[in-house]
Amino acid sequence: MSKPHRVVHLSSAHPRYDVRIYIKMCRSLAEEYNVSLIIADGLGDEVKENVSILDVGAKDGGRLSRMTRTVKKVYKKALELDADLYHLHDPELLPIAIRLKRRGKLVIFDAHEDLPKQLLGKPYLHPLARWFLSKIIDRYEKWACPRLDAVIGATPIITAKFGCFCNLTANINNYPLLNELSCVTDDQAKVGEVAYVGGISEIRGIKPLVKAVGRTKGIRLNLVGSFGSKNLEDEVKSFQEFDAVNDLGFKSREEVAEILARSRAGIVTFLASPNHVDAQPNKMFEYMSASLPIVTSNFPLWREIVEGNDCGICVDPENVDELSGAIQYLNDHPCEAERLGENGRRAVVEKYNWEQEEKKLFGLYQELLS
Repeated sequence: MSKPHRVVHLSSAHPRYDVRIYIKMCRSLAEEYNVSLIIADGLGDEVKENVSILDVGAKDGGRLSRMTRTVKKVYKKALELDADLYHLHDPELLPIAIRLKRRGKLVIFDAHEDLPKQLLGKPYLHPLARWFLSKIIDRYEKWACPRLDAVIGATPIITAKFGCFCNLTANINNYPLLNELSCVTDDQAKVGEVAYVGGISEIRGIKPLVKAVGRTKGIRLNLVGSFGSKNLEDEVKSFQEFDAVNDLGFKSREEVAEILARSRAGIVTFLASPNHVDAQPNKMFEYMSASLPIVTSNFPLWREIVEGNDCGICVDPENVDELSGAIQYLNDHPCEAERLGENGRRAVVEKYNWEQEEKKLFGLYQELLS
């Protein structure tokens, strides 16, 4: 029997148990390959579920330090492993992707986001700096990525962008695992709560969401996740409406499943930005997998998913009254909420699930390693 190929996933920015990288990709690939994951969190090495996790040490300093010193450590560890294929998950790793290619290695870049568009929405950058950096990154991607063996896009739109200048692309969506967040619960057990799960930032709509929940009658928000900045956290927690929030912080996936099981709806009301309008937020599909109706921003792509599957309500994410009304409606009409939630769950079972995307990942690996 031939020895399985050695493949290595690399990240200088993501947590070790990142849902896309570790929970989905690495665990799936470990069924057929010798899989290692290089990360930088200072928590040490471990072997978990047949994945060898190798830690190059905690990220110290700010973004610039991570993009220089941490990237160098990741590259050094990658060379030590001498793998057959390297799968990189952060744009800041593209320079070492080129260096690995020069050593004759197979290299995949996994584009989770459209970085040039994402930069245009960064509030901490001066508008001119945003535009300049976006143009520089766009040009660098167009130079570097065609030199790699393949580029994976996390959405059809990201994949299509790279398909214009790369030889081999694959669209592998960040859809949920079928049964990870599904929790059998009597609909009568739902207790007048709605859920927001994920990173908490201004651009993701936390301010209008908290104000909207505060205007409802007897509904509370289960807020699961960490604030992106202390200033934002202090500001949002100073709102009078924050009294209607269950501030739960970071929770394990098992705990998230329990929180969703008692919630009436899932909320994904990101504000309009170049990177959001064409995105497919993973949380939207996770709520659907948990049989929750969803309240989402009314971007065209999101509206197509929600209305096409009859699984929720689309609103203007900045209109507090509209958002509040949608939340109140789903709470006050439990039979309709249950119907919408069942439609969402059915759509996930039929098409929006990791088990389908996993097949495309294996197909790409087999094509490159054959």
